[in-house]
Amino acid sequence: MENNVSPAKSGVLYGVLFGVIMVLEFVIMYLVGMKSLINTSVGTIVNISNYMLLPILFIYIGCTNYKKNINNGFISLSESLKTGISITFIAALIYAVFNIIFNFIFPEFIDEMIAITKEGMLAKNPNMTSEQIEMGLSMVKKFMNPFIVLPVTLAMYSFFGLIYSLIVGAVLKNGKTQSI
Repeated sequence: MENNVSPAKSGVLYGVLFGVIMVLEFVIMYLVGMKSLINTSVGTIVNISNYMLLPILFIYIGCTNYKKNINNGFISLSESLKTGISITFIAALIYAVFNIIFNFIFPEFIDEMIAITKEGMLAKNPNMTSEQIEMGLSMVKKFMNPFIVLPVTLAMYSFFGLIYSLIVGAVLKNGKTQSI
């Protein structure tokens, strides 16, 4: 009997879990005080976690689940890619939509982040001119625009999903043997 569950569909649960974890991290950091966490080891750990550890972990778990529980112990590189990219795309979609909604509910958050960015720029380079500071801050403001946040977040996480899925797929892959 042939099982017709798509690898992408099998990754939906793990993408939702990954997205919810990123949202919870954001909310916790906001409640604790982002200003005190940015440019600290905690902020670095959260960034490494969101861009490297969690995607690899969820892609690995999703591909292993597809291989063991859905596809009778087999997974190809293309199935790994479909699973991994779907996981990171769904997680990015959840995180980006939350971020947009959050910024509409708390518009002062954007001003807070711009102030933190300005302080960081001046701390790293105190000799910056006001034109350089304004140019840098205008780029930050552009990337906080909801019409930019959504596609950039989706593209970035999908790209990471592609790379990490290739790695995980190379480790886990084993194709079905052709029976005559």
